[in-house]
Amino acid sequence: MPEELHAGWPPGTPPPSGLIQELAAELARCDPELELIGAAQPAELERLSRDFHDYSPLLVPLLHGCRAQLAVRATTVEQVRRVAAGCARLGVPLTLRGAGTGNYGQCVPLAGGVVLELSGLNRLRQLEPATGVVEVEPGLVMAALDQQLAVHGRALRLQPSTYRSASIGGFIAGGSGGIGSLRWGFLRDPGNLLGLEVVTVEPEPRLLRLDAAASAPLNHAYGTNGILTALRLPTTEAVAWQQLVVGFDAWDSALAAAAALPATALLLNALSLLEAPIAARSPWPAGCPAAVPGEHRLLLLAAPDTLEVLPGWLQARGGTVRWQAPQGESKGLPLRELTWNHTTLHWRAQQQGWTYLQMLLPQPEAPCLAALRRRWGEDLLWHLEAVRQQGAPRLAALPLLRWSGEEPLTALMQQCRELGAVIFNPHTITVEDGGLGVVDADQVAAKAAYDPAGLLNPGKLRGWLER
Repeated sequence: MPEELHAGWPPGTPPPSGLIQELAAELARCDPELELIGAAQPAELERLSRDFHDYSPLLVPLLHGCRAQLAVRATTVEQVRRVAAGCARLGVPLTLRGAGTGNYGQCVPLAGGVVLELSGLNRLRQLEPATGVVEVEPGLVMAALDQQLAVHGRALRLQPSTYRSASIGGFIAGGSGGIGSLRWGFLRDPGNLLGLEVVTVEPEPRLLRLDAAASAPLNHAYGTNGILTALRLPTTEAVAWQQLVVGFDAWDSALAAAAALPATALLLNALSLLEAPIAARSPWPAGCPAAVPGEHRLLLLAAPDTLEVLPGWLQARGGTVRWQAPQGESKGLPLRELTWNHTTLHWRAQQQGWTYLQMLLPQPEAPCLAALRRRWGEDLLWHLEAVRQQGAPRLAALPLLRWSGEEPLTALMQQCRELGAVIFNPHTITVEDGGLGVVDADQVAAKAAYDPAGLLNPGKLRGWLER
């Protein structure tokens, strides 16, 4: 039986190579057009088994050597069903992959087996003119999807900073928020996912249409409890966002402006605050002056109608607009690629031995930040992002941390919690521990219903391992 067979392999131990060869032969017979990548293409197999988990010094050794034994590129739902059926019948682990832009090892196979790459399922199936609701396949890159929506005056609500390369299915399965979270909150907030089409992993896979409530347990689940083959999403009105870079001489003034601005009636889509050392080493869009020493920078995406008020509002609080340009019309890096995890990416490209953390700050924010600064000094540099949490504006933090070992990291996270911050740990592989740290019974129940043998991305859903 597949469940008994898989139970014989400890986590991280791949199934026998003969079983993989049997599966590959079966898939080739069923569908000669299905693209299979095996041991004869080790470099490609390695690439399809990786993401950006090297942001974390703890994940690098943990995931070292974890690699698929077979990769499959599907372009149709029927091909997905064939792969799911073959894996279920033979008890082979199956890990799903989008564009591989995640940072937590979401698509790294812990137990070998098959990686199913879904970039070939990339159609916008439907856009409802009256509501703006779309049905889209998971492999469509988000920037390409947004271009198709723009023709209809619509846009995606939420975007990661990797918007130009990330796939929409990967974002829903492995992301949590990003640009737009200031308006729309996080991916798992009610209303941001309206439905899913899902293939089950069974000898006779089912193709299911789930409504919003039934889809919720598969949202941000790392592909552990169902294969997403289509998503129903709300969109928002397209806005000609203006990119603004604002300089502040004083950190307290910059922080106060960042905390107050989301509570105004000014329409914003993103607000990011970079402490001076980060601003000094960040690349900037063409035409934007480099930050002067000691200058903290506030990055904004603001609606055009804010520009009559916003510069004066900022100036009254110690800020000066250093650069402004319409989004999509400036040259070089778009401003969005200086925010969220791109901030970490740019810093690590220049500075060795740094990692990061993720947290929701308590309110007011200043006492928490000051206490952490007193203990950690220049080993902790602040990068803040404005979000909406349970309907209220908040500041999240993705600080840069000079790496000095696991014990200092644990001590830092403990101090953050004692100060009232909520930690989202990017140095762990499981869905739960990268979130609120508690098991979601609905996610586990969905896995039991749609992946009864536990073959999907094994090792990533702690609640399944502990059931």
